[in-house]
Amino acid sequence: MAWPGQPAGGLLQYKPTYTVESNFDFQSLNLALNQELIELDLFHNGLARFSVEDFEAAGLTADDRALIEHMANQEIGHAVAITNMLGVDRAAKQCLYQYPFSTVQQFILFCQLLTRWGEAGVYGFLGQLDSRPAAQILLQSITTEARQQLVFRQFQGLPAMPEFFETGLPQAYAWTLLSPYIKSCPPNNPRIEFTRFPLLNITNQPYALDGQPGINSNYTLTEGAGRVVNVEWEPLGKNVSYDNSYKTSSLAGEPKYMAFISQLNVTYAPLMNITNNSASAIVPNGTVYPPQPQVVNSVFISLVDEQVPLTPYNLTLINNHTVAVGLYQAS
Repeated sequence: MAWPGQPAGGLLQYKPTYTVESNFDFQSLNLALNQELIELDLFHNGLARFSVEDFEAAGLTADDRALIEHMANQEIGHAVAITNMLGVDRAAKQCLYQYPFSTVQQFILFCQLLTRWGEAGVYGFLGQLDSRPAAQILLQSITTEARQQLVFRQFQGLPAMPEFFETGLPQAYAWTLLSPYIKSCPPNNPRIEFTRFPLLNITNQPYALDGQPGINSNYTLTEGAGRVVNVEWEPLGKNVSYDNSYKTSSLAGEPKYMAFISQLNVTYAPLMNITNNSASAIVPNGTVYPPQPQVVNSVFISLVDEQVPLTPYNLTLINNHTVAVGLYQAS
């Protein structure tokens, strides 16, 4: 499809239709819509729950609160766009949610984590959608979410963007991380069909709760390579997520490695001290483009039964080897 000034090739459509073309498309956008809806509720929840004095004590001004309100409005647009692509009658509606925070600092931290897996969860499937037009709309929404994630890091006083590349994530991983915070949903909401793996709890998580808001910081990576990460995970067959209507499941064998999924790479570390549903591993000292450490920012980790060589486009193949999934605050 070439004309003067336009090289041959590409996948341009003259009359694009912004609708789903397969069940893969529908389920991927269904998951993305559930993510957008919780973000819309979350941002409003924090603004309503805490007083002006609470925000000011955390170093967040009226301008910062206005930015959080603007980000909530962005989610309205994102949710409407995805709803239209799914079809208004078929698309998920707002649910009731439960949040793990009681202070402004914890609210900002949770916003940073939620937008992190929301962003990564879309990057993981965006290039594989059958509907290229739908992928274009989703691309132009998720780049905004990436900026939101950066802002919440700035609100925490963390380095704004320590990584060289953003991470793509399988839908099942994003669903596993999202699902604990959805309490109940309208009965007509379409079921999310991706695997809900057991959730990993990092028992020595280095949460960043004491930083002061700023445009950027130059922290040394004190929680990097060589640190022992201790984890526990849910059992198989546990009733989870909204209305207890899902069960944890996995096709993998016994866990042998901890996978660190970050930027363009998956690095495996042997599991140690495996007892019942707990284990530990050492953060690997890996680089892809030196001197950038691979394990930086908020890193996705999972327990796997095999070291499978994977690259960003075929990362979903890790699902068949996954025992449990979590999110590690590496920086």
